[in-house]
Amino acid sequence: MITRFNDGRDWFFQDRFGMFVHWGIYSVAGWHEQHQWRLDVPKADYVKLAERFNPVKFNPDEWLALAKAAGMRYLVITAKHHDGFCLWDTKQTSFNIMNTPYGQDVLKQLADACARQGVKLGIYYSCPDWHHPNSINQGTHHQLKRQNPGDQPDNLKYVEFVRRQIRELCSNYGPVHCFFWDIPPQHHDPSLNAMIRELQPQCVINDRGYDKGDYDTPERGVPACRAFTRPTEACDSVGVQSWGYREREDYAAPLQLMRSIDRIMAMGGNYLLNVGPKPDGTIPESATRTLRRVGAWYTRHQEALNAAPASVLSSNEEVMLTRQGDDLFVHFPNGLNATGVTLQPIDVLPERATLLNDGRGLETAVEITPRLWEARKPFLRLFGLPTETVLDEVPIAKLSFAPGVMKRLLASRPAAEAKEYLF
Repeated sequence: MITRFNDGRDWFFQDRFGMFVHWGIYSVAGWHEQHQWRLDVPKADYVKLAERFNPVKFNPDEWLALAKAAGMRYLVITAKHHDGFCLWDTKQTSFNIMNTPYGQDVLKQLADACARQGVKLGIYYSCPDWHHPNSINQGTHHQLKRQNPGDQPDNLKYVEFVRRQIRELCSNYGPVHCFFWDIPPQHHDPSLNAMIRELQPQCVINDRGYDKGDYDTPERGVPACRAFTRPTEACDSVGVQSWGYREREDYAAPLQLMRSIDRIMAMGGNYLLNVGPKPDGTIPESATRTLRRVGAWYTRHQEALNAAPASVLSSNEEVMLTRQGDDLFVHFPNGLNATGVTLQPIDVLPERATLLNDGRGLETAVEITPRLWEARKPFLRLFGLPTETVLDEVPIAKLSFAPGVMKRLLASRPAAEAKEYLF
């Protein structure tokens, strides 16, 4: 069972779908957000990308309109990625957005737009920094293969640089609702998270920084479990090859993303879906189409996706279950494998059964089935499922039971299981 924070951070358990945005000068190259590291580009050559970064079509309200249309309630922006380039008017380094042809504080514009449109702002911040002279560039995880000329690796000095930047981010841009550290450093310093909490008490902090943080962050995959035991936010991108903008990108099939979102949310997690804007500030049309398609499915199924995990109610591994009050939602993350499904050991008929995808009513029965004959017990069965028509999205059925049925079913489960779900 996931324990809530019981303070201002509990927004995390209501607003469970967010937009991730990877954007920086690497978009000019159009290859990958780790262009500098993966292609071993010398620092002196890489920094020249800043001279060509001029996102004259950047309109944060358009980004947020797309996010809101997809049902997203918060946005996380890469304020500083591994290359060290900063999208805000930082006083700690000249390698920032103010020293580009654009010359405007992108983060300030986005923060103001979030305030106008009621979208929560989150900030991503990379622990490695391939530009800063004190950051350790000695071939370790996500560090440059060779040291930059003039570098003076000094972890303590670098952490103080990080501290000053975090204070800027948490002091100058209004409410910050989540802080996404990336690439756990080989340095433990709880005071950084403590400062974030002091300046932004409603801010949830992930597990990739200088201390453990509030929530876990599986990436590009679905963990093998039926329900999370810690607050969790999975992340993935519409782009298969890159998180940042890539020319001729391979885009994930909307159905694949729906399946991932469905599993993560049915286990009680949040989902952060990424797009990589072009160097002019616009989101690529292919990414927009993918996001709109996934968002159309998500918005029609929010009540099921945002409900609490309840897979403990059925041993059928073809489905995942969520519950809200007396409504039980049956998720088919792998699609409909047959026209019927049995939900053993549930033995009560619902008052109504509906396929949320198109609103059609479903037939139900409580009966002994040939495949489960050895149990000698009748179980709830849904049948007449539309295997030939619902093919391009994850099917979800809604079962509405009489008051009190769900609590009785949960109470009948083994105590070690049921106690986690009696709420």
